[in-house]
Amino acid sequence: MAVSQAIPITRHPFANGSYKQMLIDGKWVDAASGKRFETHNPATGELLATVAEGDKDDIDRAVAAARRAFEGPWSKVKPFERQNLLLKLADLVEKNFDELSQLDTLDMGAPLSRTRAYRLRAVGMLRYYAGQATAIHGETIENSLPGEIFSYTLKEPIGVVGAIIPWNGPLTATIWKIGPAIATGCTVVLKPAEEAPLTSLRIAELAMEAGIPPGVVNVVPGYGETAGAALASHHDVDKVAFTGSHVTGQSIIRASAGNLKRVSLELGGKSPDIVFADADLDAAVPGAAMAVFANSGQICSAGTRLFVEQAIYEEFVGRVAEFGKKLQVGNGLDPNVQIGPLVSEQQLERVTGYLDIGQKEGARALAGGGRVTEGALSKGFFVSPTVFAGVQDNMRIAQEEIFGPVISAIAFKDMDELVKRANNTTFGLGSGLWTRDVTKAHAVAKRLRAGSVWVNCYQAMDPAVPFGGYKMSGYGRESGKQHVEEYLNVKAVWVKTA
Repeated sequence: MAVSQAIPITRHPFANGSYKQMLIDGKWVDAASGKRFETHNPATGELLATVAEGDKDDIDRAVAAARRAFEGPWSKVKPFERQNLLLKLADLVEKNFDELSQLDTLDMGAPLSRTRAYRLRAVGMLRYYAGQATAIHGETIENSLPGEIFSYTLKEPIGVVGAIIPWNGPLTATIWKIGPAIATGCTVVLKPAEEAPLTSLRIAELAMEAGIPPGVVNVVPGYGETAGAALASHHDVDKVAFTGSHVTGQSIIRASAGNLKRVSLELGGKSPDIVFADADLDAAVPGAAMAVFANSGQICSAGTRLFVEQAIYEEFVGRVAEFGKKLQVGNGLDPNVQIGPLVSEQQLERVTGYLDIGQKEGARALAGGGRVTEGALSKGFFVSPTVFAGVQDNMRIAQEEIFGPVISAIAFKDMDELVKRANNTTFGLGSGLWTRDVTKAHAVAKRLRAGSVWVNCYQAMDPAVPFGGYKMSGYGRESGKQHVEEYLNVKAVWVKTA
């Protein structure tokens, strides 16, 4: 493992230690309580900004503003106009992308080498949703009733959307929530993660600059147990779109019962990544490694259960471990860094706790296995890329979501047994296969109980392709036309003409 040296801290104008307000009804305002919280750079501990801390009163204000906009001027905005607003926002995101990617790096730690690579994805999503804005339509349906009765359907915006996002990719997570809301004619109240709220607030500024009307996009930073809970249970919210842990997702489902609001959930994962002996190992080694080590393992669909065919197990797992040892760990502002810090001290304690658990359970750490405290990294929340060998299916490190750069390598022999073991998890978000045998690839892909199956690649994403989970990984889809449908109601209209 290589460790980067101390580098000068670039002071981003949106992260210069100043105070940031919340956006409600097109105005930047303080929290009703006057409370504030701090957000820090996880690589250095340095204060980035002080942020208005929203709670129930602020959620009430934001939802009321969103309702007024939805039932007022916004309801008269035509699809072409919504499309144009999204295209303007896409242009602004593209124009300001370098600063947005740097904000993500400062606030949650992902290396610039990663956040800068999201330009096509971030801009592409907005332009995809812009295209969808003018493609919403119902259908005429020939019915079998006697007489002349004409029947058709309308697709209508669901209403006020409460959006709650995690900290592991603020830029794209924000766009994933507000893009379809604007496209369909909904309004949205966004609650960003308290660990990384700055990018969402900056996008809110750009949304105003694009001309999106007051009340259509509102951003209320705050804590999950206060602002997030108030949004999930609010009786004037028509839908909640949530990304985060399955435990919080369960709480949101319970909170939604009050008015039976629509809910879509993209939750956690413990995804299998399967390497067969006939795979192109030169491609599979970095592919399997970065399926977990990217973003320091803080990805819901990370391929953390690495199933390797017994015949190549020792060789392959050893090569993945050597690959991990060569990755450069450090402050994400260094363009050469490949692995940044974990987002917070709490996350550091969680991940290092699992490192201890793995070794106590009998797994062998071929690479990593602990916190990095060398030199300039001593003030940050760094964990070295870790590869555990000798992992058994019943070990906690093979069953529980760690959300850190930790691979649990598991051997397999028989394909039928493999599929059963791969599916033996409460989650079902992502999965991967590495093989040269196309017949085998299709056969296994069909049998895996997961929302995405990547073959000879991992984490491929596109705005037109749906993403979501099975089982405890949630329900509903993001991206693709299915995502837009999540924000629409279907109305049947019957007209007797004679």
